This record gives sequence, structure tokens and C-alpha cells, in this order.
Amino acid sequence: MVVRRDMVAISIPFSAGVAMAAYVSPGGDALFLTAAGSCLAATVLLALACGRGPRMPVFLLLFWALGIFCHCSAALSVPLRPGPWPPAERALGRLLGAIDAAGFPHGSTTALLKALLTGQRDGLDRATVSTFRAAGASHILALSGLHLGMLYGLLHLLLRWLGRSRAATLVRSLLQVGFAAGYVAMTGASPSLVRAFLFILLNELARLLPGRRRSPLNLFCTALTIQLAVSPGVITSLGFQLSYLAMLGIVLVFPRLDAWYPRGPRFDPLRRIWSGVALTLSCQLFTAPLVWLRFRQFPKYFLLTNLGALPLTEAFIWCSLPVLAAGRHCPEGIKKLADALGQLLLQFLETVASIP
Repeated sequence: MVVRRDMVAISIPFSAGVAMAAYVSPGGDALFLTAAGSCLAATVLLALACGRGPRMPVFLLLFWALGIFCHCSAALSVPLRPGPWPPAERALGRLLGAIDAAGFPHGSTTALLKALLTGQRDGLDRATVSTFRAAGASHILALSGLHLGMLYGLLHLLLRWLGRSRAATLVRSLLQVGFAAGYVAMTGASPSLVRAFLFILLNELARLLPGRRRSPLNLFCTALTIQLAVSPGVITSLGFQLSYLAMLGIVLVFPRLDAWYPRGPRFDPLRRIWSGVALTLSCQLFTAPLVWLRFRQFPKYFLLTNLGALPLTEAFIWCSLPVLAAGRHCPEGIKKLADALGQLLLQFLETVASIP
């Protein structure tokens, strides 16, 4: 059987090799032997693959060995610790200054917005953090693809006026990728944010290539392979694992669950609610086992929390951005609306957390 040359056939054995090396491979001199052995095995398998045409077992073993070698070589190399990038630091400082200067009526709104846009939770009191945890909404406080996706979606909406010409599509893609890269650099490049950036980058590249079919599963596998190839050690990060597991649920399960409620020609609020339910269930189906293994607990009201908290979070962020952009010239009504949405989000989570 001739190998099917797609990213799924590459990503699965490569990721398995990286995971095996991360969790099983020894340290010290044995690490050198593991790296040398995997390099030799990859060389032999590559020679076999270049013969009469690669066969599936050879193909899978080749990328499995490459995954082991990739992690071992990274573990043996001197880790680079680049200092903070001055432009990103300055941008973060301006954003934090704009949030402080917004003048929201409630101080908790300011602290919440800082946490949601920059990941800095120093201003949140312990009771608020405990409320998010008890309500099963800790993922909202942790910067992830959820936050970058909201901002990317808003920017995509704002740039629609550019039109659909080839030049307009190119300009729009460059602006969106540039914004996403800047935001990731500004906020510290967590594994989940890097995953979201890779998805945006690959999606925009596929959009610019004429006749290129965008497969969600191939997009997922390409991003996974790139991130592990560049930084193999990230596979042990809980944020990385939860981020990719949630996306795997969205890719594999969400379209099937979402199709259970047929789309109509008109706007249907129940249809929107069902999409939210399907999205939440798809993510939880894949992330819940890992959460249980790591923390021995499971959020009982995750469905209620996500159905209420995610729309409120999105509305709060979207409404707060004009306040930050306009500064002191922002109409008081918009500022009060953003503050009310932030307080409503906190009160909603407090209510869910208090349910026995």
C-alpha cells in the first residue's frame, strides 16, 4: 500500500515519537545514545523510503524516529533564553496604561479586562479567581486561542470593507497575521496562543493559494507538527495538551453535533444556542479525561458556564476595545455598557459557583 502523503500520516507518528522521548527517554549519556540511535534509524528508514516508493510501515517509522530525534536533540542543545522584545514590552505597557486610564466605574472591571487581554491577573482578588475556578471558567482567565480568536474575528469583521479582490485579500491577510503575531509576542507566547497563531497563519496561507482546499484536520496536524518541531519540550505543557485536545474535539466532533440541528434560511436563536452546546460538548469530550487525571475533579456545570460566560466575555471584550481606543474621548454610555458587561460576567459566574 502506497503511503498517502498528507499531514495526518506525518503528524501522528511524529507526535508519538516526541511524546515517547519526552516521557520515557532517560537523561545523561543514555540521552546521547537515544539521539544517535533515532538519527541512525531515521537515516536507514529514509533510504528505504526512497527506494521503490515508501510503504506505510516504513513511512510511519520514519517520522516516529524523527520525532524521537527532534526531542532528544532539543534536550541536548543549550536552551536559548531570549530577553524581552522591547517593542512588545512597550506595546504591552501602552495597553495596560490604556486599561488603567479607561476609568471604569468598578475597579474589578479594570482588573478583569487586564486578565482577559494581557493575561495579568495580579489585580484580581482571590475570591474572583476562586469563583472562576469553582464555576469551571478558569480557561477564560488563561490567555488562549479563545481570546486571540475573538480579536481575530473582530479584526476580520472590521476589514471587510477592503473588498474581495485579490489585492484586498492579500492586504487583509497580512494585517490579520501581523496583528496575531504582535499580540502573541506582546502577551508572552503561551503554547495555546502559539497554536492559535499557527492556525491563523496556515488558514490565511491556504486562503491565498488558489484552488487549495482547506481541510480542518490537515490544518490541525500541520500546526501540531510545526509547533513540536520548533519546540518539542512543549508537549509536556498542560496548556498545550488541553489546547490541542479541545481543537481536536472541534475538528472531529463539532461538525457532526452541529449538523443535528439543521440550518434554516432565517436567523434562529435556538440554532445559535445549539451551536454553543455542540461546541462545548465537543471540547469537553476530549479535555475532560485529562482534567480528571490531573486534578481529580470535573466542572459539573461546564455547559451552563460556557453558554453564559463565553458570550458575555466576547461582548465585554468587544465593547471595551472602543473604550481603550477612544480614551478620554469615549462616550460615557459605551464605557458604562462595558463596565456593566464585565460586572454581569462576574455576577453570572458567582451565581453558577454558588450552585450546590
